[in-house]
Amino acid sequence: MTRRRRQFSPEFKEEAVRMVLEGDRTVAAVAREFGINASTLGSWVTRHRVVHGPDEQPVSGPERARIRELERENAELREKLAFLKKAAAFFAAESR
Repeated sequence: MTRRRRQFSPEFKEEAVRMVLEGDRTVAAVAREFGINASTLGSWVTRHRVVHGPDEQPVSGPERARIRELERENAELREKLAFLKKAAAFFAAESR
């Protein structure tokens, strides 16, 4: 016996996606409320994000400058960490 696929209107899909994106509820919670599978709603949300782009707020000038500063600091700390790992390995090998 074959099951018929349920078909959803574009309005239904948009409402479910909007509830996930604008609310503080998870995909699973909204899916349960609408009586659909969570993976189905998840794919609708993913498709919406691909088509409409990420829902990020634009970054202001001072925030952008702070992000650049933090990225520079992060790169510097990564370099220092890599050096310290190599030094630790060198001294560990030398002490054997």
